[in-house]
Amino acid sequence: MNIITKTIDLGNGRVVTIETGKLAKQADGAVVVKQGDTMLLATVVSAKDAKPGTDFMPLSVDYREKYAAAGRFPGGFRKREGRPTDEDILVARLVDRALRPLFPSDYHADTFVNIELISADRNKEVMPDALAGLAASAALAVSTIPWNGPISEVRVARVNGEFMINPTFSELEDADIDMIIAATIDNILMVEGDMKEISEEEMVEAIKFGHEEIKRHCQVQLEMAKEKGVLEKREYKHEEDGDEELFANLEKAVSDKIHKVVLSALPKHERAEQFAAIKEEFIESLDVAEDEEVNTGLIDIYFHDIEKKIVREVVLKERIRLDGRKLDEIRPIWSEVDYLPGAHGSAIFTRGETQSLTTVTLGSPLDVQIVDRPLQQSKDAFVLHYNFLPFSTGDARPYRGTGRREIGHGNLAHRAIAAVLPEKEDNPYTIRVVSDILESNGSSSMATVCAGTLALMDAGIQLKKPVSGIAMGLITDEEGNYAVLSDILGDEDHLGDMDFKVTGTEDGITACQMDIKVDGLSYEILTKALMQAKEGRAHILNEMMKTISEPRAELKSHTPGITSLIIPTDLIGTVIGPGGKMIQQIQKDTNTTITIEEVDNFGSVTIMGPTQDAINEAKNFIKGLTAIPEVGTVYKGKVKSIKDFGAFVEILPGKDGLLHISEISWERTNKVEDVLKEGQEIEVKLIGLDPKTKKLKLSRKVLLPRPARKKDDKK
Repeated sequence: MNIITKTIDLGNGRVVTIETGKLAKQADGAVVVKQGDTMLLATVVSAKDAKPGTDFMPLSVDYREKYAAAGRFPGGFRKREGRPTDEDILVARLVDRALRPLFPSDYHADTFVNIELISADRNKEVMPDALAGLAASAALAVSTIPWNGPISEVRVARVNGEFMINPTFSELEDADIDMIIAATIDNILMVEGDMKEISEEEMVEAIKFGHEEIKRHCQVQLEMAKEKGVLEKREYKHEEDGDEELFANLEKAVSDKIHKVVLSALPKHERAEQFAAIKEEFIESLDVAEDEEVNTGLIDIYFHDIEKKIVREVVLKERIRLDGRKLDEIRPIWSEVDYLPGAHGSAIFTRGETQSLTTVTLGSPLDVQIVDRPLQQSKDAFVLHYNFLPFSTGDARPYRGTGRREIGHGNLAHRAIAAVLPEKEDNPYTIRVVSDILESNGSSSMATVCAGTLALMDAGIQLKKPVSGIAMGLITDEEGNYAVLSDILGDEDHLGDMDFKVTGTEDGITACQMDIKVDGLSYEILTKALMQAKEGRAHILNEMMKTISEPRAELKSHTPGITSLIIPTDLIGTVIGPGGKMIQQIQKDTNTTITIEEVDNFGSVTIMGPTQDAINEAKNFIKGLTAIPEVGTVYKGKVKSIKDFGAFVEILPGKDGLLHISEISWERTNKVEDVLKEGQEIEVKLIGLDPKTKKLKLSRKVLLPRPARKKDDKK
């Protein structure tokens, strides 16, 4: 075996090793990346030839965390890993977005990158997702697959004002910046993360800090590839030979017409129809023999290239966009809240041809999202789901469920809003926000952020501050000219060089996601994009505030009520009862939902019910169960059973006392049944503890007027 090992010193005694030549040798490229006890196996395989008719890069990136890596069994009935979790998909997307732009534009072979967590640091000193991009890049670097890497990804966090690379789980809890940054030696490729209202300048500083570390990672990979002998990449031919004459004729025939449509500021579908008509007119004009076929596939490619070139030239030279806007102009916005009377909160947010209908549902602690990963077990009381319906773009196709893109967009919106939610002690509800995209022409994830903020305020959730979001674009040319676009259209995203989404409050950035499709993005352009985004966010936020300027003071009348109380830890079992019998009975009798969890050495009880009366009834019952009877206190009790020697009276839930026959009345009581009946409510006083039975001793007669003593008759 020709095993090659390289190391990267992260500082503070942390060392990353990259090894190739030992595992998975039949893959085109395979490496094991190790830090501490954490090990990732990354493999890459690419077909030698492209499938006929493929004109895109069919790249598939998968990331999986094995439960065995942390010495755990998977949950569920089958006890084996299933489909990727949302968290796995999010990590895979981060890697995919960094790798994809670096494949040659004419390389169309099926390519599969797989990254697996095969060993985990049980002390949680290493976060494996921060090493996934490095592992994938190293596997490609030691292969002959055509690719213009290497790259690396690092997590940049700021803790107590200090930047750090790849923090531990515990360190990240105290961070006000959490960003994953991907880059080559020369250029930033991808940024994603959340922040606690930081400035644009601070974000640029964090990106620069991460890039300096990435440069070292890339250099190590180049050295490893050289030692492995990977000097040249494989040859390929995945596109048919071009037709220069056809391209020249097409360009001459359609350029002016395309230019006219580009300047017409037509709506999305009308513009697409005009382009299609221009292309069809050219095809019909071709003079071909009966036994020949028009190469419509090649015409489609050429037409797209010409359209892209003209759109970009118009933006750069004439400073006009497809819909007629200025470069920094935001599309018209309208919004509405309380649109759905049955929801706990709802909002419509429409910006141009993008629209989100968003709902808020408030639930109990039983509704929390449980996260179960090999290295992470937690609960999230805030979930946000993003649904992209096919009709939103006019597509005639079925909706097959949540895709990777939807998971990614929903996660970005979740990060953006989570930063401004009230603290747990101020909001006992579990919150679910659902954004259904009803129309889409760019920036639907940012529409979700805006609609989610409005819907939460409509629901009466006391957000610390409202959040808005914007998607920025970029057009550049080889001469160094550029144009930064605010609130990009779908076509501007597709034809442009950058998709940069930024969310935040009036005081700072809460989340971002940036994908770069061009080499050489300068920090000057990045800073301009951030400052232009700041202005756009402020405009959008101002439009949102015209609809609802602050959270409603009260929840909707049909929102379930909820309250919390604290009980001693040693009394949690009393409330739950044997086999859960007591708590189940309380919930059944009061029509409430009750949850109990141990927090900081006390029991936190949450009660949710349809009415305040139901909540109060359950609350009083629990208070009774956990109350400590005090001698000398008067209780209103219920006669539970009658015996010859007295009656047992329930003075608190689950707590009975003995009312001896002698303590029923001042007068002599011959039979208990003469005075009391089962189920009767009476007032009694706790006078002590019976030393024999250990039962609470009760008295009724001490609460009754004592009859006057009869005087003896004198003789």
